[in-house]
Amino acid sequence: MTRHDLSATVDTPDMPAPRVREFPARSMSGGSALLLGLLGLMAGAGLIVAGGTAVDATGARGALIAGGVVVALAAFLSLCGLNTVAPGEARVVQLFGRYRGTIREDGLRWVNPFTSREKISTRVRNHETAVLKVNDAYGNPIELAAVVVWKVEDTAQAVFEVDDYFEFVSTQTEAAVRHIAIEYPYDAHDESALSLRGNAEEITEKLALELHARVEAAGVQIIESRFTHLAYAPEIASAMLQRQQAGAVVAARREIVDGAVGMVEAALSRIAEQDIVELDEERKAAMVSNLMVVLCGDRSPQPVLNTGTLYQ
Repeated sequence: MTRHDLSATVDTPDMPAPRVREFPARSMSGGSALLLGLLGLMAGAGLIVAGGTAVDATGARGALIAGGVVVALAAFLSLCGLNTVAPGEARVVQLFGRYRGTIREDGLRWVNPFTSREKISTRVRNHETAVLKVNDAYGNPIELAAVVVWKVEDTAQAVFEVDDYFEFVSTQTEAAVRHIAIEYPYDAHDESALSLRGNAEEITEKLALELHARVEAAGVQIIESRFTHLAYAPEIASAMLQRQQAGAVVAARREIVDGAVGMVEAALSRIAEQDIVELDEERKAAMVSNLMVVLCGDRSPQPVLNTGTLYQ
């Protein structure tokens, strides 16, 4: 079954379309901005000092001091636009509540100092659910847990589309695991049907598709998802173990009988082909019965030697 076929069979929720998409913010290298800001602070401090000592006129002294204060404040305000972005991080930029882009370039960057910059991690993360107790498709209580590997792909959606994207991923993962568990049985009575234990790869693929549909609205990419725990609940575990053991015994007996029939058929064919002995229908039936007892019995047979003729 292909991924397209699986996606057609998964009952995914209908999430709302995103209202905002990520785009690069306007930023520049922070090195030059830092240098200009420091020069501005030094120039402002120099003007203030010069106004206080070098000029005797009161009006000129006040103008120099005021100009120095303005230059220093402007330089300080400019330095407030500097941001350090580490690898695996991003900055979501807002100006008066409006999204103005995302900074993904690592290093020292400068943006409009009047904007707010929210740090968000774009690193790969793991989330492991607690052991959940649910009923499978047959109503049997089972326990299961899953681990999900994910990362933020669209920072704008992660910040603006949901309240808390980490909690959103956690809740939606648990919801998807529960939904998958109630859709399929732990062990299928029909060999052609899907089951949680017998079709792990297919079920895992369905889980990944449902998770992707659930968290896509938050700008989250699901990298991998796996079940880490799958078992019957303790109250029925012993009964289900006996059922599995009985099924294994029946399957083993079926294999033994199929093999024994083939061996008996081969023995009769070789006796007839090589004309070792001629057997009538009654003796042939007796021979088949004896061979089946020997081959299918769970204990070593006790041979009985015939010291007379074939018919006595």
